Amino acid sequence: MRVSKEQAAENRRRIVEVAGALFRERGFNGIGVADLMKEAGLTHGGFYGHFASKDDLAAEACAQAMAAAAERWARTAETSGDDALSALLAGYLSPVHRDNSAAGCPVAALGVDAARQGGVARGAFTRGLRPFLDVLGRMVPGKSAEARRRAALATLSGMVGALVLARAVDDPALSDEILEAGRKTFATPGDGAA
Repeated sequence: MRVSKEQAAENRRRIVEVAGALFRERGFNGIGVADLMKEAGLTHGGFYGHFASKDDLAAEACAQAMAAAAERWARTAETSGDDALSALLAGYLSPVHRDNSAAGCPVAALGVDAARQGGVARGAFTRGLRPFLDVLGRMVPGKSAEARRRAALATLSGMVGALVLARAVDDPALSDEILEAGRKTFATPGDGAA
């Protein structure tokens, strides 16, 4: 039985949405196509009607997840005024975010995996990273565009690193300590103002 164009578009959207969450939770190689389609409520056979390969799906899911997260960052920047960086850090380096990688930041969840991927997924990750830096570049202090860019790069790297470490350790107190140290340290980025 053929599905309508609208239903096909909805199925594709659902596959990409589910893949984005599962890839963030388990990594690109942590789930196969059959299980992914099952989680999406669709049959395995329908996958190739939507995507040429799992790599193509990984690229699209990565791009979509990163765009959505960057939009959330931009909204935080717009609604938080002078406290935008602190507001972003409070949400990003929080126990709630640490404990929910499937709905969390794709940069932290997929960064290591993206480095091991081929062209399309890695390219999507690279393109998706730029809006995060643009948003941070408007939040961090700096006397020049170059100084703000440097501070944005360092701040993003530190935020992602702190979240990855907080997720990796098996000591809850140490994990919380890492998050708190990151919030305090990155609220006033280095001397990027020079």
